[in-house]
Amino acid sequence: MTFLTLDSRATLISLALGILLILLGGRLGAFFFIVMLYFLVISAIVTWIGTPYKKKRQLYEKSRGMKNVVANSTIPLVMAIAFFVSTMFFAGLEQLIVFGFIGSVAAVAADKFSSELGVLDGEPLMIFTLKKVRKGVSGGVTWFGLLMGLAGAFAISLSAALLSGAFFTHELLYLIIGITVSGFIGTVADSMAGYFETKGIGNKFTSNAIASIAGALAAVAIFAIFM
Repeated sequence: MTFLTLDSRATLISLALGILLILLGGRLGAFFFIVMLYFLVISAIVTWIGTPYKKKRQLYEKSRGMKNVVANSTIPLVMAIAFFVSTMFFAGLEQLIVFGFIGSVAAVAADKFSSELGVLDGEPLMIFTLKKVRKGVSGGVTWFGLLMGLAGAFAISLSAALLSGAFFTHELLYLIIGITVSGFIGTVADSMAGYFETKGIGNKFTSNAIASIAGALAAVAIFAIFM
């Protein structure tokens, strides 16, 4: 039994995560929860796209387990908890932490779009060596995959902007651009980590976590400098 693309144990972990986001996210708990739920939904959609092609080439992964959920959600949860703490002790950091949360989710969404849709077109090259590799190999990238990663990051940035309830202002435009860039940086970091996977260092779960961390740090840095 699966929920969207999650197996039963992963579904229970995700439910627990959602409750924690609502309870520990303070006044933005619902915002954090909806952004993560949106990520889960769009991830399922891109997983289903091109299913016959993926199955034919043994690239289709029907369901995700607990390790996937932990790898993709740990940093967003940490950001939500940090936001709750900041409301009590470090009020000036609240906004940056929210950006870090969105950036981390944008990164894992970008990676999901890149990996699930990138295999549908183009010949992948290893990110550091630029040598051709077969589709599905960690560290392999295509221009189409990178473009889809950018689209995934944009999807999260746009949803976060719409949920903010703000009108379309310059500040909102900066939010969309900044988070899109942060998410893209995250998926590139994932591909870099994927290269080391092929060398026996790490696995796809550590690469996902690295993407999430990179997205969060990039978002905090971008908004600290430019906003």
